[in-house]
Amino acid sequence: MTHHNRSNEALNPELDPKRWLILTVIAIAQLMVVLDASVVNIALPTAQKALHISNVDRQWVVTAYSLTFGGFLLLGGRLSDFIGRKRIFIIGLIGFAMSSALGGSSVDGGMLFGARALQGIFGALMTPAALSMLSLTFTEEKERATAFGIYGAIAGGGAAVGLLLGGILTEYLGWNWCLYINAPIGIITVLVAIPLLKESVADGDRRYDLFGAVTATAGLALLVYAFTEAAQDGWTASVTIGLLITATVLLTAFVIRELRTSHPLLPMRVLLERNRGGSFLASFLAGAGLFSMFLFLTYYFQESLGYSSLKTGVAFLPFSVGIILSAGLASQLLPRFGPRPLMVIGFIMTGIGSLYLTTIGVGANFFTTVFPSECLMSIGLGLVFVPLTATSLLNVSGHDSGVASALVNTTQQVGGALGTALLNTVFTSAVAAFLVLHGKGKSALINAPIHGYKVVFVYSTVTFFIAMVVVAILVTAKKIESKKEPQAELALSGV
Repeated sequence: MTHHNRSNEALNPELDPKRWLILTVIAIAQLMVVLDASVVNIALPTAQKALHISNVDRQWVVTAYSLTFGGFLLLGGRLSDFIGRKRIFIIGLIGFAMSSALGGSSVDGGMLFGARALQGIFGALMTPAALSMLSLTFTEEKERATAFGIYGAIAGGGAAVGLLLGGILTEYLGWNWCLYINAPIGIITVLVAIPLLKESVADGDRRYDLFGAVTATAGLALLVYAFTEAAQDGWTASVTIGLLITATVLLTAFVIRELRTSHPLLPMRVLLERNRGGSFLASFLAGAGLFSMFLFLTYYFQESLGYSSLKTGVAFLPFSVGIILSAGLASQLLPRFGPRPLMVIGFIMTGIGSLYLTTIGVGANFFTTVFPSECLMSIGLGLVFVPLTATSLLNVSGHDSGVASALVNTTQQVGGALGTALLNTVFTSAVAAFLVLHGKGKSALINAPIHGYKVVFVYSTVTFFIAMVVVAILVTAKKIESKKEPQAELALSGV
């Protein structure tokens, strides 16, 4: 322990002497949640073949997790406040480890999708509880900044580790290990966490809106299902239309409920302030573009370029490094320039990077096509995510701060789920149309997926540019106080 820490404890006897160990436990748990968003991406082509999952259904491996994670985050935050942060954190951790083991032992697609949905629910319990415990453990301002910085770096770097780890595990042990790995880590973390963590409960109103959580999550799940059906049966098929109508009814019921109930899951006052509303909408759009880029680049690397799982993980490294370096730079620039210039420049860079991905081809050189795109997109997204989170917490009351922090993750995950489902539908339609036009010869079968990827990247580019327009118009905050900086690091927890 350093002299600085000792003097802090002498000055403030309320500081927990085990606080850095508590940070370690919370960080490991968060790393598992973040890892799981990216580790499975690399394993997906292998898992798809092993479990005979169709191209139309493959996106459920990603969306089942991000939908339940995004859909239950707000409820998870509420439950941890009222039932107890430690209790909910431990339940989330055990559940996450068990559902990971279940996913690893999947015998078909349905079982894997179900396990991924369960992982999302338990992850949504764990994350808000972890964040609350972190804020309560680190009460001294400088230490709090350090703690949130470490948490943010782990959350951001977790995606990078996940891509590499996914490659190594899939290559040497099999795709199942991308899920199995969480079980031993989760169990050890639980055994350390039980004696170490202290219980804490929020004061005040203890009611929570289960109806809101169920209608929102079911509505979003049916929307994703509708997009998936559209890939098979078309947008005008009665099944697709029926699902779209049901999803709209459920989501409308959710909004009406939130406006009328005395204890809303999502207080509309959090959404309707222009700076915060703009940042949530931009977060949604960024998630849609980013998640689908990861999914389709993975398939391009492995199926079109013939990369191994390990080589695919390494090929994503420039992206991961770029986003961590750029986020560090953004937290320095934010107090000086305010959020809007950083986000506008960031989204323009991301959009150009995404558009440059349309230069890919069958024999394309990684360093002249994908590498420049990864660099541009990662630097751009680093400049976006830090001010995005800071803006989403702008002028929010203490009672709503948990909801506001959860919403950044929620919008990004839900955007990712809906974007992946929609763009997977766009991809399958583009491939089918290409084959109708060019026949099914050897050359056409090789080039059809490339055509599909290019169409998807054009759609992603449009998404990033719409996000740029949204922040340019809605975000008007001039400066953000530097005390928000530690929170700004949390932006990366969804990457």
